Amino acid sequence: MAAVTIKSEREIELMREAGRLLAQVHEELAKTIRPGISTKDIDTTCEQLIRECGGTPNFLHYDGYPASVCVSVNEEVVHGIPRPDRILQEGDIVSLDTGLIYKGYHADAARTYGVGEITREAEKLIRVTRESFFRGIGLARAGRHLHDISNAIADYVISYGYGIVHDLVGHGIGTCLHEPPYIPNYPQRRRGIKLKAGMTLAIEPMINLGTGEVEWLDDGWTVVTADHRLSAHYENTVLITDREPEILTLL
Repeated sequence: MAAVTIKSEREIELMREAGRLLAQVHEELAKTIRPGISTKDIDTTCEQLIRECGGTPNFLHYDGYPASVCVSVNEEVVHGIPRPDRILQEGDIVSLDTGLIYKGYHADAARTYGVGEITREAEKLIRVTRESFFRGIGLARAGRHLHDISNAIADYVISYGYGIVHDLVGHGIGTCLHEPPYIPNYPQRRRGIKLKAGMTLAIEPMINLGTGEVEWLDDGWTVVTADHRLSAHYENTVLITDREPEILTLL
């Protein structure tokens, strides 16, 4: 595996700004979530917000992906392609995963929302997925090991009986959207690399109501749960420090 990059103070400042801008984009995108809106409308708004703040959409045309935000509804885990005919309905849950580039540095974050009134079962899945991220980053500091994060996420999720996606993982981030290391959300026997101050990681639990098994649709992008039950996703770009981790994509 290639070496994990350690960011300089200048690079950290640029990543902080990229993260701050992306956090603002997510705050505005959250306001668009309502029954009757199309996933394509969400994408149009997302691209406009990113460009207006001085960023560049890093998902757009990445390996051929045709949009600025992944909009994944209900059983769609990640990489849902926005479409004008995909209309959000009352009771849906929807994950928005997007990122931007600011002066050559990437930020990446995802959130899952309920559309109107949702079931308690769906609310709980969203809540546990988000909380699992925070359980993981409780161990994300210099001197700990990468898989301390993985195991903390997994222990919390497994206690609720949910499925953890194994086929997709978190990643390092910096001048590239995806850098080493890979960050599993499922249990690990090995400790993984030692964390060092200056590492920047995109930590992103993807948690399913049922099985952790997934399938890819014929569009080559959209990942869905194998049992077609709900899935939730929560992600932030995180800076490792000698003290508490710094979440770059939260305001």
